Amino acid sequence: MTLFVANLNYRIEQDELRALFEQYGEVSSMKIVTDRDTGRSKGFGFVDMPDENEAQEAIAALNGMNYAERKLVVKEAEERKPSGP
Repeated sequence: MTLFVANLNYRIEQDELRALFEQYGEVSSMKIVTDRDTGRSKGFGFVDMPDENEAQEAIAALNGMNYAERKLVVKEAEERKPSGP
């Protein structure tokens, strides 16, 4: 299951975010989205957890949690809609 994680502190790095989610289960991949020009975090990212039960536990525990001075938003990622006509 892919999780959408928003309202991240801009200083958080991937290893730190991975460690946060690994408390609830296996993390197969993750990405903090960055600005193409500056390389700075855009404050959101995606975490892939292969076990749906572990992913649901992470959502329940982390959504709304204050972490690094920000209130996290954690939910199941929605499928990306194709762009263009």
